[in-house]
Formats: sequence, structure tokens, C-alpha cells
Amino acid sequence: MTLDNLVGMSLEVIAPDPLTIRRLLEAAQRNLQDAKLIQLSNENRFDVAYKSIMQIANAALQSRGYRTLTSKPGHHQTMIQTLPKTLNISHTQIIILDALRKQRNVADYSGDLVTDAAVNECIIQAEALWKIIETKTSLLNEK
Repeated sequence: MTLDNLVGMSLEVIAPDPLTIRRLLEAAQRNLQDAKLIQLSNENRFDVAYKSIMQIANAALQSRGYRTLTSKPGHHQTMIQTLPKTLNISHTQIIILDALRKQRNVADYSGDLVTDAAVNECIIQAEALWKIIETKTSLLNEK
């Protein structure tokens, strides 16, 4: 799979906007910090950690000149599945991130409680993505 193969189905081509990318990454960092606030419920901590993952994935995708088609279902899944192409993450990480995506859907649409283990894993995964994106200093430093 290449990113070009997904154009029209789940991605669109865009001109990368360094300001938008920087804002996404700044928001991801804030959300990751909020996820660590133990005063929040597990559901809120999980939600902001997951949001951080999506913002990092979105920034990485946009830096390559693509954006998901949010008018079509599955844009979160697409952002996760494109991470091997945008941030060179492993298949194992994709499986974990997809499980977190499914957990988020269950929590959001059925009201199920989020376990401490799920919150911790989501934070761990967001931190791991952050460390990867930090190595791509051009993304962090563009203004």
C-alpha cells in the first residue's frame, strides 16, 4: 500500500501547512499532559490520550501532503493504518493502536467504563508516538 493508492477512497492530497501541523502537535502535547491528570476520570484520561494519538497521526499524514476524508467513515482507522508510511511504526504498534481505537468506540457509544490498564496503555502509546515525532524535528520546528 502507498498513500497515493488511498487518494479518493480515504485520503485527499493537500499542500502541507506547517502552521496547522505545528498546532496539531502542540494540541497533542497538551492532551498527552492532560491524560496524566489523575484527578480526571478514566474515560476522560483515555479520551484525551487517544486524541493525542490521532493528532500526532494527523500531523504526520499532513506533513506528507495528505489528509483523511472525514466525510467518509473510518478516518481514525485510516490515520492509524497509515502510520507505518508516515512514522515508520511497527505492525505490532498498529494492532495495539487499533485495539485502542475500538476501545474508544465502545466507551463512546456504549458508555462502558475504561479500565486503568486501558488508560495506561493509551498514554504509553501516545508517548511512544510523541517520541517518534520528536525525532522528526522539522515537523516540530516549522513555523
